[in-house]
Amino acid sequence: MSDRVKVRFAPSPTGVLHIGGVRTALFNWLFARHHGGQFVLRIEDTDRGRSTEESIAEILASMRWLGLDWDEGPYRQTERQELYSQKVAQLLQAGKAYRCYCTAEDLERKRGAAQKKGRKPKYDGTCRERTNAPTAAPSVVRFKAPLAGSVVVEDMLRGKVVFDVAELDDLILQRTDGSPTYNFVVVVDDADMGITHVVRGDDHLSNTPRQCLLYDALNFSPPQFAHISMITGADKARLSKRHGATSALAYRDMGYLPAAMINYLARLGWSHGDQEIFSRDEMIRNFSLDAVHTSAAVFNLEKLSWLNEHYIKTTPPTDLARHLEPFLRRAGVLPEGHGRDAAEIAAVIPSLNQRAKTLVEMAEKSAFYFKEEVEFDEAARKKFLTADAATLLEKVAAELSQLENFSAAEIEALFKKIVTAEGVKLGKLAQPVRVALTGTTVSPGIYDVILLLGREKTLARLNDALRKIPGG
Repeated sequence: MSDRVKVRFAPSPTGVLHIGGVRTALFNWLFARHHGGQFVLRIEDTDRGRSTEESIAEILASMRWLGLDWDEGPYRQTERQELYSQKVAQLLQAGKAYRCYCTAEDLERKRGAAQKKGRKPKYDGTCRERTNAPTAAPSVVRFKAPLAGSVVVEDMLRGKVVFDVAELDDLILQRTDGSPTYNFVVVVDDADMGITHVVRGDDHLSNTPRQCLLYDALNFSPPQFAHISMITGADKARLSKRHGATSALAYRDMGYLPAAMINYLARLGWSHGDQEIFSRDEMIRNFSLDAVHTSAAVFNLEKLSWLNEHYIKTTPPTDLARHLEPFLRRAGVLPEGHGRDAAEIAAVIPSLNQRAKTLVEMAEKSAFYFKEEVEFDEAARKKFLTADAATLLEKVAAELSQLENFSAAEIEALFKKIVTAEGVKLGKLAQPVRVALTGTTVSPGIYDVILLLGREKTLARLNDALRKIPGG
């Protein structure tokens, strides 16, 4: 199979790229990479009224964020109009398509009449054999579908699916303005691009018989089809752009790592034994459509957050720093245009990565490391920066200024020395120091905080805190 697999992801740029679309892209990408095949990105922008450049930009940004690289494209259907027109002409010449002059009002009347009689509201074929075409009247081009028989789709996931041709009508191929329709161009594009497998959501299953008839009419060999289940939310409603689903980039902005999102979506409808956590290479090596489930997958934000927490803990600090930096800037921790060495950001990550579920949370918890001035929680300041604490803070500052070996072990020994000399518990010393250095009562270990801030910044913050103590 490896010498012929070619798949595509073909989103419509009429809105954000939602999670269901991302999973479809991922399954196609994994299938191509597993078989050493090709992955094509195609933008299906035939709906000119709803397609936008902003949506296209978001699709590309989402794919790049997730690392779903493509081998061909991105193609845009609006740039392939000449090919579609040629195929329409081919079908007209072969008598497999015809011009329809029925107006919108005519069609609405026909639909209403059919519904009153309890029949399916489909086109009745008024112009199918028409010979007296009105002069210069606007027209669409319709496909002359068979009137009887069945279409059998051998779906790779669902087995044999049979459709009664009588349930189909004569599909519009080209609108009055000359623009082609979705079901027509998708067939032309897939055949022209040599697509061997079409892996898509099961909401497209009903389109498949129409497309199969078009493959036959155009003398194309159809690809193999695999229709994957939709994703539902906790309320069992379909999770899609039509039901208010969150976009892929919204999850990025919420602080989820691309590795966590890819891992989660791969397991949302696909399994490999009981394994939950996969590297990208493991997913590629083990992915198979045979292991894709046909039952609806349920989106679980808690499971995604659990995976994200795992990847935050296990991603090397230098790599995580690259993902964290935009969140530090967005939170105002790192002002725009204010450069920071990536190593400086990476240095604080080991003190935070066991405590954060998202990059947003990590950025918030790391703010005190990077901001020039400590922002105090008022309740913490009043409780811990007191006259009684001033003496302890002064001793810490004095001892730190004289410390020869500025290391975690020596800092810890310094604290033990002071609590012994003053006859206090460690918390009585550590909490005022923590508030002085971070502004809050919750932080990484106080010895790590001092070590990461460094001697100079630690002393400056201790002295500033002392000045804020009444009578200090």
